[in-house]
Amino acid sequence: MKIHEFQAKEIFRKYGIPTPQGAVAKDPESARTVAETTGRFPVVVKAQIHAGGRGKGGGVKLAKSLDEVSVHAKAIIGMNLKTHQTGSEGKKVKQVLVEAGCDIAKELYLSLIPDRETACVMVIASEAGGMDIETVAAQTPEKIIKVHINPLSGISAFHCRKVVYGLNLPPAVIKEFSKMLTSLYRLFVENDCSLVEINPLVLTRDDRVLALDAKMDFDDNALFRHPDLKDLRDLDEEDPLDVEASKYNLNYIKLDGNIGNMVNGAGLAMAVMDTIKLAGAEPANFLDVGGGATAEMVENGFKIILSDPHVKGILINIFGGILRCDVFAKGVVEAARKTAVNVPVVVRMEGTNVEEGRKILVESGLKLFTATDMKSAGEIIASIAAA
Repeated sequence: MKIHEFQAKEIFRKYGIPTPQGAVAKDPESARTVAETTGRFPVVVKAQIHAGGRGKGGGVKLAKSLDEVSVHAKAIIGMNLKTHQTGSEGKKVKQVLVEAGCDIAKELYLSLIPDRETACVMVIASEAGGMDIETVAAQTPEKIIKVHINPLSGISAFHCRKVVYGLNLPPAVIKEFSKMLTSLYRLFVENDCSLVEINPLVLTRDDRVLALDAKMDFDDNALFRHPDLKDLRDLDEEDPLDVEASKYNLNYIKLDGNIGNMVNGAGLAMAVMDTIKLAGAEPANFLDVGGGATAEMVENGFKIILSDPHVKGILINIFGGILRCDVFAKGVVEAARKTAVNVPVVVRMEGTNVEEGRKILVESGLKLFTATDMKSAGEIIASIAAA
């Protein structure tokens, strides 16, 4: 789950991580009021959407007066902001963050992520703050510092020193930076984060450390432990089909292709998407109904896939284990009848009661095609959709 910058900064402040003074505003008048409370100029007016690269898209403006705050807020609120992370469709801006400016001496990059290879929390830092970290990694990889922290023992002064010296920080800010990094690590662990990023983290000319930006992602599977964080979810920032799928405990991600697919298992879903591409078509989604899928879940899965106007065919690949193939086949037939499926559907099943399942599909009288292996399933649906 992603949250907005202003929400992340509110959490930062709870952990004592310094941020610029400011608040969110939903219209030019309230933006002007927030600017007045900062007591200083310039201020920054920043679009609040779940995407990076806002400045390059015109969503971040510097205002040197209250009139400029009003002008920038009016221009940004309601705009369709396009960045490299929004895609060509862009995202509509509904609110802005108005913050006091600061006297920047140096910009840094700092983030924490889980590292699956080492089972550690990895600190990534760089002196090249304010840039896309992907660009830094590609052009000047030597500027990136990586420090691994064992979550069983936690962060120590040793880890902080490695980051401090790697960033060539001046002595005057070492203590404050180390305190901030320790708090950031605690925030990361206590809130089950999958990402915490500050870009840029700035050193001011009066030797302060300040989180000028803030990005936080949370592990969806751990949200049951954080009911307070669930309230931060902004459904307007998510794809409507993703939101609809989450209501039925379906793991769905919309893609750009024309072949919808439904499977029971994330690994199987990845294999099916590869199969579709190898057959010369493009997957329209990732949809994992899980091992204990019900007829209702299958029905809702069909509805969600068919809500995408680009879908020209559906490939279903099921391994019958916990969910028997005959039970799933009955669910498919029932769902297909209820949702009035108007595109070809190819079903490939293996596992418990597979023959019974195939018989149910054949005798259903519906426009359902069966396949005995993944390769032929992919080739059948690709050729039908291309016809």
